[in-house]
Amino acid sequence: MAENPAGEGVERRPTVAVLGWVPPDILKALAMRFDLLESDGLSALSAAQRAAITHGLTSAKSGLPLEAISELPGLATIASVGAGMENFDLPQLLARKINVHPTANAMSEDTAEFAVGLVFALLRHIVNNDGFVRRGDWAAGRAPLGWRISERRVGIVGLGRIGARVAQKLAALGCDIAYTARSRKDVDWRFEPEIADLARTVDVLVLCCSGGEATRGLVDAHVLDQLGPNGHIVNVARGTVVDEPALLQALEQGIIAGAALDVFENEPTPDARFLTLSNCILQPHTSVLTRENRRDLIAELTGLLDH
Repeated sequence: MAENPAGEGVERRPTVAVLGWVPPDILKALAMRFDLLESDGLSALSAAQRAAITHGLTSAKSGLPLEAISELPGLATIASVGAGMENFDLPQLLARKINVHPTANAMSEDTAEFAVGLVFALLRHIVNNDGFVRRGDWAAGRAPLGWRISERRVGIVGLGRIGARVAQKLAALGCDIAYTARSRKDVDWRFEPEIADLARTVDVLVLCCSGGEATRGLVDAHVLDQLGPNGHIVNVARGTVVDEPALLQALEQGIIAGAALDVFENEPTPDARFLTLSNCILQPHTSVLTRENRRDLIAELTGLLDH
């Protein structure tokens, strides 16, 4: 890691290249420990100074621009805010012996907790019932019936760190858990190799899998049809995992009962048709936005960038 020149008695601060979008509050916290150089600061350095920089900072949202690899020949370690790796050219990074460290550990608990919250909000009509009271509809009649969470059959799509925590939490509430993943895990829950078979046998699908081309459109019209008119979708994975036109049609036509979405194909401007649907809860990719997440994330990034 490069260190800035300093006079005698002045503490040297490690230099880190900021190579992609990073939340401003994260940058502010890290700036107390590191000299963070963004693109304009990097361009002012000499070739030798750029070559001395070994650590970079980016996010799962941005990935790593390939031009940064040529501009920073000494780059060896990248800390990335977020768990996703689909925006990184992994073969290129491997060839250059650049190690990318996502911060999945700091993201898992909050995302899993939020997914469970969305299950409650969706099946117990918590968001819609708030509007029911505010509009004065309560005076005209009772709110619609919801579903008891503890008797639901829940299918987890992707049983990694996040999916496993979602399963544990919902199992503790009395839900019957099944899952699909690339391979069977050493767990007691029922494994379904095919997502359509999983959808046919559950009441709720919770999407926790990775994004990228391998899972693009994984939840398609056939899967939604198998889930059926009493079925629900909760997505805390990536918007690309769902075929959005098929999902919109399923919600509009009652092919499924409802959806709760924290991620979309186009962020921050999802398809306007979602805004008109009363059977869909919309969230602004906010599953990890807790104070505890920020504390844990800053600690993890500091450790990665300080070595």
